[in-house]
Amino acid sequence: MSYETGLSVEEKVTSLFQPDTLLPAQYFETFRRKAHLEPEKRVMLAVLEDAIACFQKYLTARDGKGRAIFRDAEAWIVEDDRDWLFSFTNICEVLGFDPEYVRRGLMRWKATKLAERPKAKIYHLTPKRRRRKGGVSNNGRSGQRLLKAVGR
Repeated sequence: MSYETGLSVEEKVTSLFQPDTLLPAQYFETFRRKAHLEPEKRVMLAVLEDAIACFQKYLTARDGKGRAIFRDAEAWIVEDDRDWLFSFTNICEVLGFDPEYVRRGLMRWKATKLAERPKAKIYHLTPKRRRRKGGVSNNGRSGQRLLKAVGR
């Protein structure tokens, strides 16, 4: 790769050994900027992770609280709001993710999980065996054997 600077070879070599002049304020500004942005990005990442975890965990929730958590997470993910700092779109863009790509992936995951889910509730038609106080089954051959062993 060639960088054309208009300098001769001699000037390029001598420039390697010259100190760079940088004001202390400029030097510390580069560190300050990174230090102030990093915690905010971690908070944004935590918000995004929590929303996706709630979306996935409560997809098939049966209780009201779980369904409400899922609805809130899904509404936040689907909403295309750029006015609020912690909107899904803004958080994805700050973190370097494409919001539409993440949305499509989550909706595809949701459709797959709902398709895998059994369509009907399964009811067992055979009655459960009842137990007496002594832990002995009330029906079936084991009860007859017990009576035969006792002599009745």
